[in-house]
Amino acid sequence: MAVAGISTLGVTFGYGVEATAGTKPTTFTQLTRINAIGGINIEPEQIDASALEDAITRYVKGRADTGGSVAITVNFTPDTLKEWKALITAFKALTDNKRMWFETIIPGFSDSFFFVAQPPEQIPQPEIGQNELLTIEMNLTIEEYKGMEESVAFTPGE
Repeated sequence: MAVAGISTLGVTFGYGVEATAGTKPTTFTQLTRINAIGGINIEPEQIDASALEDAITRYVKGRADTGGSVAITVNFTPDTLKEWKALITAFKALTDNKRMWFETIIPGFSDSFFFVAQPPEQIPQPEIGQNELLTIEMNLTIEEYKGMEESVAFTPGE
């Protein structure tokens, strides 16, 4: 019998940088106090394949689109600010076509979700309201969606 469902409790998120350009990193650093991770929907474009004899439009699948970005909502604290500043610094230090990967680990799965993305250049200002949790949205620009691959455990003590 199939499991009724899976809780999001214990889901973790982090990043790693390529040691060799084009190769998945072997170490990833966990980012803490992640409040929400936006979804990445792979939406194929529809190419009109109709001809004069078609009374109804016919389509073929075209190039897929990730939407271009994914929002990561973070509980904004001095500690998370330090983590994201370190991430942005690590990204800016990349050379030789090396890229930054992101991993979402869901407990109970042997594979995790991976994508390659670029963080913002600066820490954005969060929305601030009365009597609310202070969160910040870090919008990552997706370079390449990798999908589910074998998980890489986060480096302890990071």
